[in-house]
Amino acid sequence: MNAHSFFEKNPVFTTKEFAVYLQSQRRGSAKTLESLLRYYMKKDRLLRIRRGLYAVVPVGFDPGNYQVDPYLIASKMADDAVLGYHTSLQFYGKAYSSSSRYFYLTKRAARVTTFRDNEFRGIKFPKQLLKKGKELFGVETHERAGLPVRVTGLERTLVDVLDRPDLGGGWEEIWRSLEMVEFFDLDVVVEYTLLLENATTAAKVGFFLEQHRDRLMVEERHLAALRTHRPRSPHYLVRTPRESGRLIPGWNLVVPVEILERRWEEVL
Repeated sequence: MNAHSFFEKNPVFTTKEFAVYLQSQRRGSAKTLESLLRYYMKKDRLLRIRRGLYAVVPVGFDPGNYQVDPYLIASKMADDAVLGYHTSLQFYGKAYSSSSRYFYLTKRAARVTTFRDNEFRGIKFPKQLLKKGKELFGVETHERAGLPVRVTGLERTLVDVLDRPDLGGGWEEIWRSLEMVEFFDLDVVVEYTLLLENATTAAKVGFFLEQHRDRLMVEERHLAALRTHRPRSPHYLVRTPRESGRLIPGWNLVVPVEILERRWEEVL
């Protein structure tokens, strides 16, 4: 059976997707599925990324050197996968530095997968979003190589990397990356921040917006909405390990001096 038409439209695919295609061709047995996968792997037309996930190698390419699109791989790591955090910034071309670590959001716990030099890590959706059925708030669908890829929009990504700086590449990377974004819909930023119901995150977002008030055209109403949800007592911007710094009273946030003074911009 010729599966080339499926491969042309699905450069990265799951065995479940291939099985659905075979069923549409009235060849949907598990035996047929396995025999076809083995056949095309022997013909150097398929690469096995992990169990149940394959990439198509175009005719004439060496499977040992063929570079599979990592965003397509991440998008197929789970049925509900949504690219997020630093991977989202990188997808939109807004990451200051490139990374070989790719993050995707999913409802279920997932093992870290390594393929070639790239690492794919599943992150569970924030509990408050799952509780409210809002895990897809601020998620966009983009086409890549003919396939739909779900990615957190830049507004949600701004909040997410401030909420989880460990998944954003660290504070310098976060600051530099977010400053590459020309425009945010700040109403969406505020709405999403409040959905998370995290006082520290509200303070982080408010502090960042206040620091970029003129460039991002931040209005007082945006800051006021966030300020009402700031911590009642001082919280640390960098919590593990806690770093001393300067208290920003308006946000009850202790911010390291190197961030306040943007010391990464100092010329050595």
